[in-house]
Amino acid sequence: MIREILTFDSPLLREHSQEVKNFDGELWELLDDMYETMKKADGIGLAAPQIGVLKRVIVIDTGGKTGKIELVNPVITAMWGKQEEAEGCLSLLHKRGIVKRPMHVRAKAYDRFGKLRRYHVKELLARAFCHETDHLNGILYKDKVIEWVEDE
Repeated sequence: MIREILTFDSPLLREHSQEVKNFDGELWELLDDMYETMKKADGIGLAAPQIGVLKRVIVIDTGGKTGKIELVNPVITAMWGKQEEAEGCLSLLHKRGIVKRPMHVRAKAYDRFGKLRRYHVKELLARAFCHETDHLNGILYKDKVIEWVEDE
């Protein structure tokens, strides 16, 4: 089911999300809805708070060989290197800004079945992991923009 994506002025986007305790049908439905919503909006990542659900859940699909990634209760464990690239957000359409992010990210998260997974991602995926994890902590990319750029 396609869900409504909240815009940047929604106070819910500034809240901290709660850990997921139950890996059940409700979580699976949330993950499926998030992925469908993200794809419909032509995005590469979506965090549950963006659809008004304050749970630590993220979906990412950058179109690369990794395909769909589902992160439940993600924790970034290491970051290194740097990149400065333009980012956008499904909660702030028609705006893009240059943001400093790490080039490499190590993270751990659970999948929909409650199995712990470990990740080492770089470049665009590293940016997506950081951007979406920020959403879980009430941080918007616009808080980190160095310079606004023209929307493509």
